[in-house]
Formats: sequence, structure tokens, C-alpha cells
Amino acid sequence: MLPSETRSYSGGSELQVPVDVLFLNTAVMDIWSRDFKFTRNHVEPGGLTKGSHSDMPEFTQEQIRQWIDQGPSCAGGIGNCAPLIARAGLAVAAGSNLGAGSSDGLDAAGRAFFDIVESSGVDLSPVYHHPDLPSAITFIYDAPGDERGGIVYFANANDDFDFARYRPHVERLNPAVVYYMYSGLSDRADANGGRDLAEFISWCRSRGCLTIADSATLTPNPTELIARGAAVEEYRLLEPLLPELDLFFTSSDEAKMILNTLDRPRDWSGLSEEDTVRLYLDVLSSRFSAGTRPQLFGVTHAAGAAAWLVGPGGDERGPTLMNSRFILGKASALTGAGDSFRAGLVSYISQNVPAFRDGTLDVAEALQMGSLAACLYLTAPLNNRYGSIRPYESMLRTVRHPDPIASLEELMSVLDGQNSTCNES
Repeated sequence: MLPSETRSYSGGSELQVPVDVLFLNTAVMDIWSRDFKFTRNHVEPGGLTKGSHSDMPEFTQEQIRQWIDQGPSCAGGIGNCAPLIARAGLAVAAGSNLGAGSSDGLDAAGRAFFDIVESSGVDLSPVYHHPDLPSAITFIYDAPGDERGGIVYFANANDDFDFARYRPHVERLNPAVVYYMYSGLSDRADANGGRDLAEFISWCRSRGCLTIADSATLTPNPTELIARGAAVEEYRLLEPLLPELDLFFTSSDEAKMILNTLDRPRDWSGLSEEDTVRLYLDVLSSRFSAGTRPQLFGVTHAAGAAAWLVGPGGDERGPTLMNSRFILGKASALTGAGDSFRAGLVSYISQNVPAFRDGTLDVAEALQMGSLAACLYLTAPLNNRYGSIRPYESMLRTVRHPDPIASLEELMSVLDGQNSTCNES
């Protein structure tokens, strides 16, 4: 375990940080099956959508348990992030709503999520057993051949996320970073036009926590919406939230939809990837920077990531454009790509809080740490998605490795210290 840092909050007293990162909100089991043809009634091939609890098929707990056991299945949302950071040796906790049931107090999906995440060393003491709503499930149609399957997410208990229930856990655990997953996926938490979440994030900052939230507005046809320049109403929830956050990262496709909604529609076909990234970061840093404290706005894309650091006095430093050194191997599934990237990024920032606060953060190194975590997660088999994660010191050493890394096998050798040219600093 890395040594905790000492920091202060608005009251001025010094506090020991027992937890590096506290995750909140989205806990879900992602399940793949050829039985899920019903998703065609909810979403276009290759698309994603959020379904209401009333529309969820009436599968029995035994059926759900059987699909999870047969696999492939994995813990999504918090499960795409928290175990990676815990496996790296940092102190991690997670608070979310899981459905109550007969499996040691939880329903089938909740028990599976809990066991998977806890086995990686995540403190799940903040988890709430919801008495009325089942655990969230994402049904992913494992389409045959070249057919593209659809993805339908049922929030269920996540829709009733209550900030008042989790404030005591923030106070008790006193995390260096509070990570809220996701804006747009909880009816109760997204109420009041996103201002409730913004107020909660502001309160966390007042206690000295760095804050990050992301957006995962599930749309059945993102390519079409981007091409039409259509607004996505759920992204308007970000307007009160963005100025309150310390960090905000999203994907390049979501960046286009965010700008279509919060700025103005554009003909994206005429812009290169780099031009798109620069435009997005310029708009966000100019419109949503608080101007009085450091903030980091970023976007991931096919070749890597980019970020814009706003310094402690409001001075802008960016963009930092990063081509990933770790696009290696074949992904077992792309689900969780952005989440696993942010896991690496947040682990790095949680260990470099003073540098973040004074504006001297090595942004390029932080982005490469995110890329490394995503590579290790995405290339792992679905039944062991955290198995390639190594201790934080090994991952940092690998990020600082001076020579090109040409294959996944070579990457694992460097991670395990079998390459003598690795920079030990």
C-alpha cells in the first residue's frame, strides 16, 4: 500500500487519508448471451440504451444466476474501475445500491457484483441493500457471426441513488478522490436538472476531496445523432456539474454529442480527430472552468487521449496530446474501455494530489497510465478482466520505460521487471 498523504479541508484541520478513491453510484452486472434477442426491441444493432425497470423482462433470479455462472459476464460501472485501482495496491472503497435478496442478503446480480469487486480488495461497506428494486443489469446480445448485438442497461436500484445516504460514508472514509459514475444514469441523482449532483460534488470538494464524474448517456444511435448534429437532452445535466468538478474525461464520440448539445451543432465530417479534440477541450476549458482552482478536462480517442489543464490561477495549459504507447494485443471486448482508462488516470492523480493542486501535474504521464490500465483490462479474458493489473509502482515504471514496447508479451515482461533497461526512477 502506498503511504497516505495528509491534507486539509475548509475547516483547516489536518486529516489522515485512509482511502485513495471512493467510487459512488453505478453498480451493474454486464451479461452476454445469445438468448438476449429481446434487445432488438429496445436498441439498434451496435447501439446502447437505458431501459426502465417496468420494461425489464421478468427473468427469474435463477435464470439470471445461471446466465452469470455460464458467462461471459463481468461487473460493470464501478466494476470497470475500482478493482483495477485496488489491484494496483491503492485503498479503494465503493458505495452503490444493490438489490436485496436471498443470496446472503442480495439478489443474484447484486451478489455476483459484490463478490467480484470485493475479491479485488475493494471496501464495500458503503453498499446499500435496496429493499424494493433489483440490482442493475446490462443485457448484451452476443449476436452470431458478423451481426452486431445491442446493449440494454436497466438501472433498477441505481435509479434510487440518494446523496444523503452516502454523505456519511464520504465523511467516514475521507477519500483523496471521489469518483461519481455516471451523470445521466440515475433518475433520483439526476433530478433537479443535475443541480443535486453538482451540489453534492461541491460539498465533497469542501471536504478537501478531488472530484471526478463522467457521463455515460446511452443512446441507441450515436453515429446518426452526431451526423445530424442532434442535441441529447441528458447532456444538459452537465451544465451545472462541469464547473464543480476537478476532472472530467469522456470519449471522442461523446465529446461531439456534448458540443452538439451544450454549444452548437457542427459538421464533424470536415474535422480531423485532432481538430475535434482541440475544439472540444477549448470549449470546455473556456466555458466551464471555475477559474480559481486546477481542473483537468480530457477526451479519449482511438489513438490515445488529450487533456487541458487549467492551473490554480485559472491559467490554461494545453492541450496535451498523447498517442498511446500501449495499444497492444486484441481486445476481448470493448466494454469498459473508457472506464478502465480513467482507472489508470485516477490512480495516478490520487498519488500526485499536491502536483495536481499546484498545477505541475505531469499530464502526459497521467494519460499514459490511463492507457496502460485500459490495455491491461481490455486484453484480459472476460472471466478475469483484472488479472493483468500489476502494483502501482510496476505500472508507473512501465509508463516511464524508455524504449518502445512492441507486443503484449513484451509489455507483461516489462511490468514484471524482466527487462533490465526499465527505468527504475
